[in-house]
Amino acid sequence: MEAEANSGSPEDSWAFIQRPGEGCRTVPLAGHVGFDSLPDQLVNKSVSQGFCFNILCVGETGLGKSTLMDTLFNTKFEGEPATHTQPGVQLRSNTYDLQESNVGLKLTIVSTVGFGDQINKEDSYKPIVEFIDAQFEAYLQEELKIRRVLHTYHDSRIHACLYFIAPTGHSLKSLDLVTMKKLDSKVNIIPIIAKSDAISKSELTKFKIKITSELVSNGVQIYQFPTDDESVAEINGTMNAHLPFAVIGSTEELKIGNKMMKARQYPWGTVQVENEAHCDFVKLREMLIRVNMEDLREQTHSRHYELYRRCKLEEMGFKDTDPDSKPFSLQETYEAKRNEFLGELQKKEEEMRQMFVQRVKEKEAELKEAEKELHEKFDRLKKLHQDEKKKLEDKKKSLDDEVNAFKQRKTAAELLQSQGSQAGGSQTLKRDKEKKNNPWLCTE
Repeated sequence: MEAEANSGSPEDSWAFIQRPGEGCRTVPLAGHVGFDSLPDQLVNKSVSQGFCFNILCVGETGLGKSTLMDTLFNTKFEGEPATHTQPGVQLRSNTYDLQESNVGLKLTIVSTVGFGDQINKEDSYKPIVEFIDAQFEAYLQEELKIRRVLHTYHDSRIHACLYFIAPTGHSLKSLDLVTMKKLDSKVNIIPIIAKSDAISKSELTKFKIKITSELVSNGVQIYQFPTDDESVAEINGTMNAHLPFAVIGSTEELKIGNKMMKARQYPWGTVQVENEAHCDFVKLREMLIRVNMEDLREQTHSRHYELYRRCKLEEMGFKDTDPDSKPFSLQETYEAKRNEFLGELQKKEEEMRQMFVQRVKEKEAELKEAEKELHEKFDRLKKLHQDEKKKLEDKKKSLDDEVNAFKQRKTAAELLQSQGSQAGGSQTLKRDKEKKNNPWLCTE
């Protein structure tokens, strides 16, 4: 019977395997087993490993981004104040290790230095989008490695984007709408009205309504606090209605009554940061840190990163289904892509071979032509050399003839001169002899 069960094809043998969720039965336990401690085990493991949370602060220079971060986490983060003279948008990332009770948090704050300071703001959003995609790409590359160390990998993906809106009291700027529209599919956007004490309460209410209306009409998807969990559904549903949050930040503590509280002192009065009648800072802190921090992390991974990963793998040629909409395994996709790549490689190799042969032929023809020209030039030079040599030989012969003739003339001249000398000498001797014989010639 066992041999018969194993004799079929793999597809036939898989039919005997019960898939998860199909025909699953609930079985009562006769006693305590112990797997009810799994949540505690998960908590202990998570606490020992620590957590990470990455916040992106987007907004124009001078809206109090750094001050709000200091106020949110009740500390003083190091940082240099930004100026309005930046030639472009730069993203500055700083990571801090925080400890509260026995829970460790690796917090990364990314600020957009120079955002909105340029005259031409058309491409101000691009460095932000590129930065977010770069963090997704780094995580994807780590995930695709053969030896992965994701449990120790520092996850730099942005979990929350606090978008700071200037308290103009009128409407959103086109820069804000364009930037949020470009970011809403890549990050969890939480819009906040910065320095909300700059406008009155009635203007603030109208401003919130105007912002919400413009976000909806322009199709900008901001982060909605989840309401599927019964334990936080009520408070999250209430807080969704308060978006965008109108916040005030301050690290200065003033004595109000008998307590020291974070506040801002003005000539006309005091604005308390943690007073919900003054601003929405407490609401932001509750929603961002105390209630929905883990959901922001989960949404980043399950929604935004998965979207980036799917698009990236599709660009690389990986798909879940074949052209007939049938399931397509990763191995089959890889084999198909590999065969396609090999086919393209062979095609390119053949094209390169043909191109190489053609280039060799062209080069041979060029070399033959050059060789022919060299031979012709050599023949011309050889003939010219022979002609010059003949001319030189003729000239040499002519010169030799002239030299011989000159020598002959010289010899003849010398002979004549010697003969003349001999004749003159004999006459002188004869005259002397005559004088000697005839003394009268001397007296004359």
